Amino acid sequence: MPLFRIRTEIEDRPGRLALLTAALGRRGANILGLSVQLDCGGVVDEFIVDVPPGGAGARALAETLSAAGGDRTAVLPARPHELVDEPTRVLALASRLRAEPHATPEILGDLLRADEARWTAPGNGGPDRPEPDACVLDVPVRGRSVRLRRTGLPFTATEAARADALVRAALPAAPRRPARRRIALRDGTQVVVRPIERRDADAVRALHERCSLDSRRMRYFSPKPYPPRRVIERFCDPSRGLTLVAEGPDGSLLALAHLVHVLDPGVAELAFLVEDAWQGRGLGRGLAGLLLALARDRGLVELRATALSENARMRRLLTSFGGRTLRTGDASVVEIRLRLDGRPAGPEALAGWPGERHL
Repeated sequence: MPLFRIRTEIEDRPGRLALLTAALGRRGANILGLSVQLDCGGVVDEFIVDVPPGGAGARALAETLSAAGGDRTAVLPARPHELVDEPTRVLALASRLRAEPHATPEILGDLLRADEARWTAPGNGGPDRPEPDACVLDVPVRGRSVRLRRTGLPFTATEAARADALVRAALPAAPRRPARRRIALRDGTQVVVRPIERRDADAVRALHERCSLDSRRMRYFSPKPYPPRRVIERFCDPSRGLTLVAEGPDGSLLALAHLVHVLDPGVAELAFLVEDAWQGRGLGRGLAGLLLALARDRGLVELRATALSENARMRRLLTSFGGRTLRTGDASVVEIRLRLDGRPAGPEALAGWPGERHL
């Protein structure tokens, strides 16, 4: 029986997957494998199906899924050896990568079933790639990069996270970043940035009390006075993410910067609070740049921030790093998405927002 690998994008709503499987069943397609992946534009469902001889072909299957609500559907031939237990396959690839690090391109190509895999210089787009290409993925590998190319099947954020996780699991880790570091502001002032500690609870409260109602509203969507101690405890829990504090010359806390884990693989949320007197001096930019570097070190492929639509300062900051502003169901709230692999953050990016210019 003919085998096909199918990918289609759907809205992340209950019942959407059931519509697709029912539509495939009506065409006589037997689902042998299913993977649900997340990407910046929505949820990507991948099926491996077989169809009876003389049954629906690739075009008919694509039309069937499009009619059932699928978008950007791709149907390609599959091979029997692709019907393997996925965790077992990945563990075998990790073992091979540990033993044969020189074969990294080939192994990553096997992981994501790429048509082409080769070493390349990090950040080098190449003359044949003037614009980001969803069918091309660059995977950082210990100061170098492996470029994967796959015809007809764009790489998802989930796949980028898988490739990065495989490299980190199988190859020796890079040295840990120091717990404390200094960043220089525009006026030359040196600020110490470090992870938050439980003993900072009173200083965090004092920071909130020094911030204006408007600054707190932009951060929390309401002018709450300060987070309770139990929230400070969550900030200190590494399983929930990473929170950095910025210390001024006198030892007081000037800002908070959060990198919060979410359920979506390879994704985290960003949030900032900077004391009013220290806004506009480059502190927010320094913290954002540091969080981006730490996010890449952790294997993340996308960062997101939810902000009030009137918060032009936050939008300017993140769009200057390549973020895109997206609509939400609430006209007063926007979401800013920042891809860490150099690709666009999604098809719904808004152009022409006031203040959406580089800092």
